[in-house]
Amino acid sequence: MKCPYCAYLESKVVDSRPADEGASIRRRRECLSCHKRFTTYETMESLPLMVVKKDGSRQSFDRNKVLSGLIRACEKRPVPYHMLEEMVNEIEQVLQNKMEREISSSEVGELVMERLKKIDEVAYVRFASVYRQFKDINTFMHELNKLLEDK
Repeated sequence: MKCPYCAYLESKVVDSRPADEGASIRRRRECLSCHKRFTTYETMESLPLMVVKKDGSRQSFDRNKVLSGLIRACEKRPVPYHMLEEMVNEIEQVLQNKMEREISSSEVGELVMERLKKIDEVAYVRFASVYRQFKDINTFMHELNKLLEDK
């Protein structure tokens, strides 16, 4: 690890501890040349997920897009932010565990809706109305009736 102060290539680890709820390791290091200390984080490398959009285009999975969609759906609803972050973490973990490098945007949307339905039905309907592109009131009513039947 290169020292950020003097660019010397050797350092010793002074302290290690888990960070980000065990997702990474925080290491305090000391440069063997200038003796200044600095912190590094070690995380597991994950393969990038590619999302195949409805039009066939591909882009890398962006958890922030999923989170912003959830935030919009849950606007003015009693859903705490940490629950949304946990939901995104869970969705990302499910997708990583599939061991597939390409996933459809519809699969991501279905995972989001499945979890939203359990947390807040109004947010679920909001998300579904955008995701499923409700064309008219009948489509909207059909989704509401399905929701009522599930209860």
